[in-house]
Amino acid sequence: MSLQRFVVMPLAYLWASPASLIGVCVGTLGLLTGGGYQFRRGALEFHGGAVAWSLSRLWIRARAMTLGHTILGLSPHDLDDTRDHEHIHVGQYCRWGPFFIPAYLLCSVVLWCRGRNPYLDNPFEVEAYDLYP
Repeated sequence: MSLQRFVVMPLAYLWASPASLIGVCVGTLGLLTGGGYQFRRGALEFHGGAVAWSLSRLWIRARAMTLGHTILGLSPHDLDDTRDHEHIHVGQYCRWGPFFIPAYLLCSVVLWCRGRNPYLDNPFEVEAYDLYP
C-alpha cells in the first residue's frame, strides 16, 4: 500500500473538488448537447457540445481549460494537443485547491491594471508554458 496512492491522491482530489464540480457541471451540459468525455491521466476530460460552444464564444476562446481535475476542450484533438499544459494546471489545483480560481483571477486583474497581458503574464500560465509550451 502506497501512502501516495491511498492518502495523498484522495486528499488532492478533495482539495480541488470545488473547481472539479464546476467542471463536471459544464461537462455534463456538454454531454447533454452531443459532446463526449474521456478519462486521461487522472483527469476527466469533456469536449464538444456546450463545452465547445462555451470555450469558443463565452469565455476566453481557449482550446482547453482546466477546472480542478476536469479539463474542458473543444474536441478530442484539442485535448490531445493541450493535455500536458492543462495537466500543469491540474497540479496547480492540487496545490492551491479552492484558492486557485481567486488567485488566478487576482493575478490577471493586477497584471491588466499594470498594462501587462492578464493571460500570458499570469504566473500560473507562465509555469504551464515554461514546462509545456
